[in-house]
Amino acid sequence: MKTLQFREAICEAMSEEMRKDESIYLMGEEVAEYNGAYKASKGMLDEFGAKRVIDTPIAELGFSGIAIGSAMNGNRPIVEYMTFNFSLVGIDQIINNAAKIRQMSGGQFNCPIVFRGPTASAGQLAATHSQAFESWFANTPGLKVVVPSNPADAKGLLKSAIRDNDPVIFMESEQMYGDKGEVPEGEYLIPLGVADVKRKGTDVTIVSFGKIIKEAVKAADELAKEGIECEIIDLRTVRPMDQEAILTSIKKTNRLVVLEEAWPFGNVASEITYLVQNEAFDYLDAPVQRINTADTPAPFSPELLAEWLPNSNDVVKAVKKVMYRD
Repeated sequence: MKTLQFREAICEAMSEEMRKDESIYLMGEEVAEYNGAYKASKGMLDEFGAKRVIDTPIAELGFSGIAIGSAMNGNRPIVEYMTFNFSLVGIDQIINNAAKIRQMSGGQFNCPIVFRGPTASAGQLAATHSQAFESWFANTPGLKVVVPSNPADAKGLLKSAIRDNDPVIFMESEQMYGDKGEVPEGEYLIPLGVADVKRKGTDVTIVSFGKIIKEAVKAADELAKEGIECEIIDLRTVRPMDQEAILTSIKKTNRLVVLEEAWPFGNVASEITYLVQNEAFDYLDAPVQRINTADTPAPFSPELLAEWLPNSNDVVKAVKKVMYRD
């Protein structure tokens, strides 16, 4: 094992795959000369040159479309958005072309492409730069949606995403790029669609993904002091979702809390809640609890932002509620 920052794990995954396959290239705003807005492509321009690490204009619709056309013609592009908030400018290309071309062409074209960059809040960036889009993209047939929570998962999942023959939305966090963690040496991949049990427990299942899962871990540590053992499932891939991992855990703990950094209406937590009531209703000893952001645009004020975001205290309260100990 070696210790890497999240950004370094991302860079390693892209570089290793690009060394093996000349059809892979990276494009996006500031990915080349500036080494990436978050330094996730540091050194890649020097190694691979300007034809494979490409700085683009501030024109997400344009460069997304160029990359999709390239993928349909035999290349395997990686498109970096400085933030997924900016992907809204290019979302027509992602939804109406990348996601649908295999079906619309009767299988004559596929689209092996990765769209990656940070999602959700990142401090005082206010309403238009603090949105979580996992459920938006997961709503679209033809897209796979990946949200890693640590450097090891980031590297293994990104390598799998790059090798996938369908479009993958790979969502990171500005607040995770400096996180450090142990990453296996040598070649390894993590299959898409397989969740990870981060912590075993017997009393309550907590399902989460991405950076907000840190709050679940903090809460579980506190609850353990009171004799409540939480099982934490990191989805890693939102679509396809590892339904079996969730249901297996529910059948053991009989209680579920879902933690997600997104608005409460029509989100991933809603999908999980439906799954559990449909497939494991008789195993539940309490109603499912969801924890989300407030149902408003993100505020700029740090005091209001702290109230808007879910935190470990919210998780503790939700767990105690399903345990009937609130």
